[in-house]
Amino acid sequence: MLQCKEKKIKTIFVVKNNDISLLLAKEAMENHHRVLSMSSSEKMFNLLEKITPDLILLDIEMTENDGAEALQKLKSNPLYANSPVIFLTNNREGNIETLNFEFGVVDFISKPFSTPILLNRIKTQTDIDWLIRDPSEKIKRLQNSIMLIFTNMAEAHDNDTIGHNDRIETYIKVLIEAMKERGVYADEINKWDIGKVAFSSRMHDMGKISILETILNKPGKLSDEEYENMKSHTTEGEKIIDKMIKHTGEEEFLNNAKLYAKYHHERWDGNGYPHGLKGTDIPLHGRIMAIVDAYDALLSKRPYKKAYTDEEATSIISKDSGKQFDPKIVEVFLDIQNNLKEIRE
Repeated sequence: MLQCKEKKIKTIFVVKNNDISLLLAKEAMENHHRVLSMSSSEKMFNLLEKITPDLILLDIEMTENDGAEALQKLKSNPLYANSPVIFLTNNREGNIETLNFEFGVVDFISKPFSTPILLNRIKTQTDIDWLIRDPSEKIKRLQNSIMLIFTNMAEAHDNDTIGHNDRIETYIKVLIEAMKERGVYADEINKWDIGKVAFSSRMHDMGKISILETILNKPGKLSDEEYENMKSHTTEGEKIIDKMIKHTGEEEFLNNAKLYAKYHHERWDGNGYPHGLKGTDIPLHGRIMAIVDAYDALLSKRPYKKAYTDEEATSIISKDSGKQFDPKIVEVFLDIQNNLKEIRE
């Protein structure tokens, strides 16, 4: 597998209105990248004549020139057409994700957003080299972009999980690295490309695309019928990813994703779903995801519950060690809990 030996400083264009969240993000980005900010698409095109960026953050709600119009102009010019673009938008309408995909963006981010979420999305695109195994860089980038957009569509389908995939990917990576350092399930983990395994975790809730929004966003307890429908997001996610494997021929990355999607609601004591697997019969991906998914859910406000404090969430997971969760993984989770708390903050 091709691995990046050196990291060069990446050049990022930020084309925006005077948005305070973007100004804060720009300051954070400047610690890692060369960031060039401009207030109009006209200035962007002038600068493109001199500099080729590694990534463009383009605000779709530009005042003097619509961001979509600027993107069409960008993609129609062969000199700039391959420059990856992330759309920034206030639009939460259901068709914005499809619109962005048609325009050829690599990702979209709904405003307002937190700086860590934006930085993680940028890192995903600027560190994309690890995903490229052959000379067909354009095809690989397209595959990666399709996956990101579809997982973001699934997330946007559920109003209460915005930013969930970004946090999950980071938690998974930190937890797996800590497990490897401590020799927990090392025989299996040592065979993994941790970056790829962590990135594929973003697809764990892919099946939510098939669940009615009225169920996902219901401000109260689900009926038995609604709960059964909600539970089907595990098997529906498996079906979607199987279709992706069939049509793309890509197996390793998507098989990791399928293990997360199918098994992240199984329980160590056998009382989970969809198959009621018990203990180590549950694939390791599912046992890891069960903990970080529950952790993020406990810390997040939902229509049917308050957001727990970090201490409360950690205590709940600790008490469910050996019941809902793999006790060996919980032990590592508790050991690195302060690191995870810093990521959340």
